[in-house]
Amino acid sequence: MSVHYITQLDQNVIREHIQFQNRYGLKLAGDLYYPKELSGDKYPAIIVGAPYGGVKEQGPAVYANELTKRGFVVLTFDQPYMGESEGYPRQVSSPDLYAESFSAAVDYLGVQVQFVDREKIGVIGICGSGGFGLSAASVDTRIKAVVTTSMYDITDIRGMGNLNKEQLDEMKDQLSKQRWVDYANQEPEMKPAFPDHPYPSVEEIPEMDKISNEWFRFYAVPRGFHPNSRGGQTTTSSLAMLQFSALDYIGEISPRPILFIYGDRAHSRAYSERAYNLANEPKEKYIVDDREHIDLYDRVDKIPFDKIKEFFNANL
Repeated sequence: MSVHYITQLDQNVIREHIQFQNRYGLKLAGDLYYPKELSGDKYPAIIVGAPYGGVKEQGPAVYANELTKRGFVVLTFDQPYMGESEGYPRQVSSPDLYAESFSAAVDYLGVQVQFVDREKIGVIGICGSGGFGLSAASVDTRIKAVVTTSMYDITDIRGMGNLNKEQLDEMKDQLSKQRWVDYANQEPEMKPAFPDHPYPSVEEIPEMDKISNEWFRFYAVPRGFHPNSRGGQTTTSSLAMLQFSALDYIGEISPRPILFIYGDRAHSRAYSERAYNLANEPKEKYIVDDREHIDLYDRVDKIPFDKIKEFFNANL
């Protein structure tokens, strides 16, 4: 079992390794965070999803540590086929399964954790989990409130790449033919984006485009590096994203509230703003000054935890 977390656990917080099963029968690995001194009352609970390709030991651990100190029980998890969760071949991604994981976590909290108030469960989706968390909440009414931070809609491949019809057809053709290659090899192609060992410092990251450099400044240096998070999914996973739209039913979350948090300098801010425009009331934007996308992964002094606490206290 992995023991590498990017943040130190607070002395007043308990972290318990758990497993829970999704409705497809896959066992997901998770961590349950709760106060060392339980009061005897039932606690509100928050499920925190990692950035796309990330694991529970990274950003979710930072959020869980801080929010448990603020009075919540927090559950973090690895997506199926990722980290310590079940699923083979490794690194296969599915938007359906990724959204399902949030509901499976609600199942676990509502049945197996006796000190959780099952009527007070919320979700935080960091980066790519923002879209999957919203998708889960659009059909799972047990999720009472949603926060997204530095949201990405991974299913919006067309918009993400600003693809025209010719480019989209070419991508589909390449992915379709890759299936023959994968079948012949009896193994899907997977190209990690990040090295298997971190660069000692950001100064040693090779020259690359601005957005790639930002990912490397988190995932490829000691700040956020984790051996279970190499930044790649199987190549043909993109086919699943082309068949699924995470935000189609975001309007149906209402009257349950959504809070969109993003930095004013985040390269991803257009995703939060589009989702905000698609959502129905009650909804809120909270723009963090002078912050880039990855600042809201782990920078405790930059993530508005008190705002998140206020939002969940008011809505759970």
